[in-house]
Amino acid sequence: GPSCGVPTVVQYSNLPTKERLVPREVPRRVINAINVNHEFDLLDVRFHELGDVVDAFVVCESNFTAYGEPRPLKFRELLTNGTFEYIRHKVLYVFLDHFPPGGRQDGWIADDYLRTFLTQDGVPRLRNLRPDDVFIIDDADEIPARDGVLFLKLFDGWTEPFAFHMRKSLYGFFWKQPGSLEVVSGCTVDMLRAVYGLDGIRLRRRQYYTMPNFRQYENRTGHILVQWSLGSPLHFAGWHCSWCFTPEGIYFKLVSAQNGDFPRWGDYEDKRDLNYIRGLIRTGGWFDGTRQEYPPADPSEHMYAPKYLLNNYDHFRYLLDNPYRGPATSPRGSTEPGGNPDGRPPPPPPPPPPGGQPDARGQG
Repeated sequence: GPSCGVPTVVQYSNLPTKERLVPREVPRRVINAINVNHEFDLLDVRFHELGDVVDAFVVCESNFTAYGEPRPLKFRELLTNGTFEYIRHKVLYVFLDHFPPGGRQDGWIADDYLRTFLTQDGVPRLRNLRPDDVFIIDDADEIPARDGVLFLKLFDGWTEPFAFHMRKSLYGFFWKQPGSLEVVSGCTVDMLRAVYGLDGIRLRRRQYYTMPNFRQYENRTGHILVQWSLGSPLHFAGWHCSWCFTPEGIYFKLVSAQNGDFPRWGDYEDKRDLNYIRGLIRTGGWFDGTRQEYPPADPSEHMYAPKYLLNNYDHFRYLLDNPYRGPATSPRGSTEPGGNPDGRPPPPPPPPPPGGQPDARGQG
């Protein structure tokens, strides 16, 4: 029928043009842009969840934390030592070698600038982009579901910009939070250029109708801009796993955080104590002393976590079973935490010779 190929996350969405959806003859290319600090396990999961539908991952890494302190280029190291060899041909590495003026005093300047630089430096370096190709910008802890991204690639008739309703969880997928995270994160490359000035933070933070060029864009394309969201608060179209690290990874996030999202918990010595952090993971509590009011999530529930995580349960156990809360909630046995302290994937094979940069088709 007419809805064949249209996934549940679109059928249950608020898309106003569902009756106009038609399969494309030629798929769009999909560009996924991300800033990375130390979310390497979640990056590994993203690459496996979306690797066959995304044509180029534009990944920005800085030698400064969001607080303005020097940091090592860990992702570049993992990219060159073979850890991410399976996806390297689709990765465009963007290196941010400076910290924005005023970013130390106002952390939001630093936070926003990361996304501005990511798109304005990265996207023009992609070859063979077409105006109707899809651009999606995520935080490293936001992973859109494959079926929604594949729909955007294969169908015409949807409007823009678009958001994803994401399942919210804290410290791991076991502490599910109510509702969904709904962040506007995608549009066509044409809209990114013409309306948002190739600035990813405007796409995420600014209503399109406040941008000066949106009427001209509508008139030129003949498309009325209508914002919509894949999924719904009850039908998730992705996952937002906030503070999803080992205790050591949470410590690093605390001390790396920008100087703007107050209170800045990393400024308090007692909040940086690893035993205190383990207690937060165990109870689902927050740094201000509040406690999680909801029971642990059931690992068998639909959209509990991305498939790659579930298929590699032992390696990602620390994200799937609460490692500090008694018997495992899954039938897998041990409750020992897995993964590496900084969220890094397992050691790689010997590195092959370096490759080239991807174009929008994801070919070197």
